[in-house]
Amino acid sequence: MKISGYAAIAPKTLLSPYSFERHEPQDHDIVIDVHYCGICHSDIHQINDEWGGNSKFPMVPGHEITGKVASVGSKVTRFKKGDNVGVGCMVDSCRKCDSCNKGLEQYCTGGGPILTYNDEQTIQGVKIPTQGGYSNRIVVNQDFVLRIPSNIPLDKAAPLLCAGITLYSPLIRWNATHGKRVAIIGLGGLGHMGVKIAHALGAEVTVLSHTLKKQNDGMKMGADRFIATSDLSVLNSLEGYFDLIINTVSSNLDLNRYLRLLALDGVMVLVGIPENDDRIGAANLINSRRSLAGSAIGGIAETQEMLNFCSKNEITSDIETIKIDYVNEAYKRVLKSDVKYRFVIDIFNSFKHKQVG
Repeated sequence: MKISGYAAIAPKTLLSPYSFERHEPQDHDIVIDVHYCGICHSDIHQINDEWGGNSKFPMVPGHEITGKVASVGSKVTRFKKGDNVGVGCMVDSCRKCDSCNKGLEQYCTGGGPILTYNDEQTIQGVKIPTQGGYSNRIVVNQDFVLRIPSNIPLDKAAPLLCAGITLYSPLIRWNATHGKRVAIIGLGGLGHMGVKIAHALGAEVTVLSHTLKKQNDGMKMGADRFIATSDLSVLNSLEGYFDLIINTVSSNLDLNRYLRLLALDGVMVLVGIPENDDRIGAANLINSRRSLAGSAIGGIAETQEMLNFCSKNEITSDIETIKIDYVNEAYKRVLKSDVKYRFVIDIFNSFKHKQVG
């Protein structure tokens, strides 16, 4: 199956038109016409080979994918042609380990989840590279395809498949509901989803941002308070206050300063991955029996649960829609935090009148 896309040919190169082939659909596969694909900061990390030198090239990024079913395999039972669907960060897993059996495919121990791009997938005994949603079509097993509720537009649904579930999962796991004091560090693509979801869950929500530049936006999204972390006197006054802090920032912060903001038995959850490791002071955990945790996206069932929750509560991502030929400029703006709040590539119209390669 001939595919048109955009790829990084080598580490730290600009994305450019790239033609490649996807595997022929198997009995349980779905062929999806990609309409939209969000830009995640991890796309930039991986094309720059910033996470341990494991990036595979040429690389077609993109794991916030929405579109319509173009065709289905002979044994597909859950979807039909024309359905609104999505694909997130995974396209398969071992399906046999304890994590997979618990619906936690993102923590698969049988070789790890098969990522939507920058990974390898075995099809009929042959290993082939996975390539992501910066492309006009994708082929995915029905078990790793999500149904997009009818009241969520496909463009605004795309970031939910990574940014949305990345915040929903820890908020549910650590019971961010009525009576809980929740802080979200950073109001970017991830953080703005955390504010909306935590507010809908009934928690008291505080945004911790370097400046007050985004204060009006944060309050409109459901934040109860917006704190500039550059004001140390205000930040210090919050020591021992929060039950849950979610750090969405992918740059290195002084985590010890934020740990001190946790109340007794409070938890700080990391969802952003900075390039360098952080140093943690043991006393900041021992005092008040605090915990430091991490969380990675969610399983397929929980991701569908998140989409249904967003549908019920009318939650979508705030987006700026672009064409694929603007992607390199968009990457520069992501690094400058110059987007409100997620870039989404209009894949369908970008490739509608031309073929790449």
